[in-house]
Amino acid sequence: MRRTNNRNILNRGQMNSRWLSISQSLIKSQFLLLILLMFPVFASAQSFLKGFDEYVDRTMRSFDAPGVAIGIVKNDSLIYSKGFGVCKLGTNQAVDENTLFAIGSISKSTVAVALGMLVDEGKLKWDDRVTQYLPDFQLFDPWVTCEITIRDLLTHRSGLISESGGTIWYGSDYDRAEVVQRLRYLKPVTSFRYKYAYQNVMYLVAGEIIPAVTGQTWDDFVKERIFRPLGMCTTNTHLNDLDNFTNVSIPHAMLNGRQQPISYRNYDNVGPACSVNSTAVEMAQYVRLLLNGGVYKGQRLYSEAVACELFNPQMIVPIRDYGPGLELMKPNFFAYGFGWFLKDYRGRKLVFHTGGLDGIRAMVMMIPAEKLGIIVLSNQEDSRFYNVLTYYLLDMYLTGKPYDWAAAYLKDRETALQHAAENERKIQAARIPGTKPSLELSRYIGKYNDRMCGEIIVGLEAGHLVLKFSHTPSFTADLEHWHYNTFRLKWRDPVVPDGFLTFQLSADGKVRRIDLDQPNLLDVDFTELEILRVD
Repeated sequence: MRRTNNRNILNRGQMNSRWLSISQSLIKSQFLLLILLMFPVFASAQSFLKGFDEYVDRTMRSFDAPGVAIGIVKNDSLIYSKGFGVCKLGTNQAVDENTLFAIGSISKSTVAVALGMLVDEGKLKWDDRVTQYLPDFQLFDPWVTCEITIRDLLTHRSGLISESGGTIWYGSDYDRAEVVQRLRYLKPVTSFRYKYAYQNVMYLVAGEIIPAVTGQTWDDFVKERIFRPLGMCTTNTHLNDLDNFTNVSIPHAMLNGRQQPISYRNYDNVGPACSVNSTAVEMAQYVRLLLNGGVYKGQRLYSEAVACELFNPQMIVPIRDYGPGLELMKPNFFAYGFGWFLKDYRGRKLVFHTGGLDGIRAMVMMIPAEKLGIIVLSNQEDSRFYNVLTYYLLDMYLTGKPYDWAAAYLKDRETALQHAAENERKIQAARIPGTKPSLELSRYIGKYNDRMCGEIIVGLEAGHLVLKFSHTPSFTADLEHWHYNTFRLKWRDPVVPDGFLTFQLSADGKVRRIDLDQPNLLDVDFTELEILRVD
């Protein structure tokens, strides 16, 4: 019996040995299979960039782009960073991955992150009322003044029109405190919290909560708590800061049919909404932080709860129609988080924000599920350009097959130019010849006022009328008679498009107000103005 047991034991040992051998073989086979399965993923992570440099060059030529810097983050690593073109047309200074660009409204996300850090510290809550920290803050509707919260500021649901308040701060000499003080004159157009309408001034207010709580300006807080820990040594928030650097891109605009350099405009008075300047490499560090849910190189800068709020839908954004060839971009859902847009594309959730100022356009695009981030910084004004590059990369990464976004957007641009030309033809056809102003030019001269913008002067220079916004030198226009009491506005700032001004007369034949029929700028809606004569 013992012998039998020994034999059984021996047999069991042999069997176990064979099973062990088989198991090891299976493990090796499975491991090899796993490697084979993973290999295409690893290859894809690199191969989607094959030919990208040539694609950028072609796209730049197609869209007359002077320069662009691009950064790509994948799995917490910067896998691509490069510059193309020049910092300024007419010079040989090349753009590289360390060239400073204005990032425009992507700056808004730093406000949300900064406030999230204060939420983590228990110094405020997302749903605290604004007046708890800014007791003098006031909007047109007293009830909204009382009820508006930090969450409302960050989600574009104040009830104002899109881009409301731009005439207060754009190119003006008002500081941040004065801009905020003048928001009480902005009239709402919808119910509070009813409709999404993109704002800059509400992000300014959100940024002003930071010094109210910490004693530090938004500028100093984000430098200390965000930029410095991420090694973003050249990233800054003031126009004058650019004087400390030589590797700086210059904005360009399409003027008289060709791309031309223009001067930087100072946006410091609405800084939290749009005044950050950074590089492709340094923005990549910021994207790493965001994709890692608030952790950078093992250091947690903000909590998982804050990270969730940033990328969670907070406010529905209406889905618009897309033109021919662009239908693929139309999402199934579109929302705004805290400083970020959220939508879907090819079955993935995108988190992104664009930036636009005079002469610059920028994009940060992320797919959190893929740990993928794309940064495109350009010194030109056509948003089609960064969309072509960004969606090319998305398609190559997600499908391996490029879509001809360049052709679609070139067609879109051509259509827009045709519409603009047709609109100008209609304007010219509507002009009534043979008329003259009702009054002598001297009787239009005087002081006018808008509650938001302040004093506006109509004067006479070299025999023609001139309009001047006293606090906004950029809004200075020569008036060319059009018909009756309507004059064409020829703005001296080349970025501001031509518009129309009509003097409205009272029953006694005196000028009582001015009405502007003026195309909006990127961040300015002139329909908010109510310009009355005051002298």
